[in-house]
Amino acid sequence: MSMMDKLKQMLKGHEDQANKGIDKGGDMLDEKTQGKYSGQVDTAQEKLRGQFGKDQGQDQPPQS
Repeated sequence: MSMMDKLKQMLKGHEDQANKGIDKGGDMLDEKTQGKYSGQVDTAQEKLRGQFGKDQGQDQPPQS
């Protein structure tokens, strides 16, 4: 079982908390980098939400 599978299993049923953590982490990175990488941080947040957020547990093709 991969690390990503283990994380998904641990977060199952806690999607709201995962989304809050993703938001807090992204906000912290934006603050520390003074918004220099905000576009990349936003992209990473969207991808993480796709992995751990409300779509969790449904078999969906990866989005590009």
